[in-house]
Amino acid sequence: MLYSIISDDVNDSLSARQQARPAHLERLQELQNAGRLVLAGPSPAIDSDNPGDAGFTGSVVVAEFPSLEEAQKWADADPYVTAGVYQRVVVKPFKQVFPN
Repeated sequence: MLYSIISDDVNDSLSARQQARPAHLERLQELQNAGRLVLAGPSPAIDSDNPGDAGFTGSVVVAEFPSLEEAQKWADADPYVTAGVYQRVVVKPFKQVFPN
């Protein structure tokens, strides 16, 4: 089943985000390589693809996991969690309607 992982950053997360980014992307690449990643990306703090020093306010990942528990376990082990980038992470079942 698909699950959405919606994360909110702490204030001024950009430096910690930049340091943890390679490990974060490596885990996402593993999901991609396994054919389980639907989409992933950050939410810019301003209306721009490249927010510069404004940074980001959070992230969204939609991916396939065997269960809600496995999705939560994966989310809890994210390098952004351990680096203190995220203040809150919510994992929910997700039903994709479009594109089909």
